[in-house]
Amino acid sequence: MDEHGEQQRAEIDHTFHSQRSYALTLRSTDYRQRLEVLARFEKVFKASYAKMYSAAAADFSKPEAEVDATEILPIVAELKQVRRQLRRWMKPKKVLPTMMVMGTSSKIVSEPRGVCLIVSPWNYPFNLTFGPMILAIAAGNTVIIKPSEMTPYMSAVIVDIVEQTFRSEEVAVFQGPADTSSYLTSLPFDHIFFTGSPRVGRHVMAAAAQNLTSVTLELGGKSPVIIDAKAALKKAADAIVFGKFCNNGQTCIAPDYLYVEASVKQAFIGELKASIAKQYGSIDDLASNTDYCRIVNDAHFTRLEGLLEDALEQGAEILAGGTRVREGRLIEPTLLEGMDDSAVIMQEEIFGPLLPIIEYSDLDEVIGEINRRPKPLALYIFSRDRAVQDKIIQQTSAGDTCINQIALHFMHPNLPFGGVNNSGLGKTGGQWGFDAFSHQRSVLNDKFSSTAMMYPPYTSRVRGMIKTAVKLFS
Repeated sequence: MDEHGEQQRAEIDHTFHSQRSYALTLRSTDYRQRLEVLARFEKVFKASYAKMYSAAAADFSKPEAEVDATEILPIVAELKQVRRQLRRWMKPKKVLPTMMVMGTSSKIVSEPRGVCLIVSPWNYPFNLTFGPMILAIAAGNTVIIKPSEMTPYMSAVIVDIVEQTFRSEEVAVFQGPADTSSYLTSLPFDHIFFTGSPRVGRHVMAAAAQNLTSVTLELGGKSPVIIDAKAALKKAADAIVFGKFCNNGQTCIAPDYLYVEASVKQAFIGELKASIAKQYGSIDDLASNTDYCRIVNDAHFTRLEGLLEDALEQGAEILAGGTRVREGRLIEPTLLEGMDDSAVIMQEEIFGPLLPIIEYSDLDEVIGEINRRPKPLALYIFSRDRAVQDKIIQQTSAGDTCINQIALHFMHPNLPFGGVNNSGLGKTGGQWGFDAFSHQRSVLNDKFSSTAMMYPPYTSRVRGMIKTAVKLFS
């Protein structure tokens, strides 16, 4: 390890221990004190919009409108929700006694976990860093943040906002390569909140297991879309085009592949092409189109080129798009069909503007194919048939589902967000995010229960009382 690495580890250790000490004082804070901390953050965050726009443009040409819609709006909405609800979330919840514990009073107390680590991704750096951070602070924790090194300009703004707002014992940021993340996840944090790929998520969970640290894993996977013959095709096409090609497909809940019922496939492909042209224009327009994001770096561009080339070798046909311009990391919105299921594009999460389309005639076969794959982070249904909607939901498993819309569930403040198995562990957003960063502590107060009557020595009378209790509560 070089001198810089040793110095950073020493700084991390110092900050971790200072936060561990400070976290003890936060246990007694009330909702007003926590909201005061978040008000400090909100003031600096809102004063940093111009920096955020500039940094997002520098990292991967992200348009200002998408920064507003996908990075800023979720944060200000989360802050508003916390302001409205934190007092209620923090209030101990009284629990009624059962006959077995008559004579006691009980409650559930949400207590802070302590020192929390947030490892955030590159695709939505502000949203997926500050969203969890807000909920961690609302729950009364200290926070260490590790942003992605792949979006250095946006990470620099994250550092700037944090350093303007917080003392290091409250919230701190450490930048660096994978080694920095590995060292941080090896420490005995009280909770780790990781957003990223399933592959890296497994390493994070394994590291956390060494310290028995609880984790929330927001991962990804291949999120399918089903479009049946009764779908509103134009509405479906517009929603799918926006949900897929926003952020250039670099979204964990973006549609990954489409199942389209055979009788409407050609009509639907026509609607998709029309919607792409309407929202983004032709390839000639894309080069100067400031509404269309770019691939984050050369390595990801090369990976996506490889997915496309492999799909073509495996029998795929390009229905629309397909143009790639390495200089500027531009890939046109691309529709594909006819690829073999063994093609890499059908095995790996795409995370880019390539969209495979699969024709189907039998919904049961589609459900079977989805169930053979790892459970997705999202599953989307476009159908106006309630029976079809219910059947798909009942017979599949996914983190979350939208019907006749894409990704909107992420914006709903009263819905939990998160994956299942390969696509994640735990839920976040609003109350569920507060709970993720809290320990639900049971507190029972014995006032006049009859428990002592069952203590040893186990005389015939005591044994009789215990057997009576067993029968009574059976």
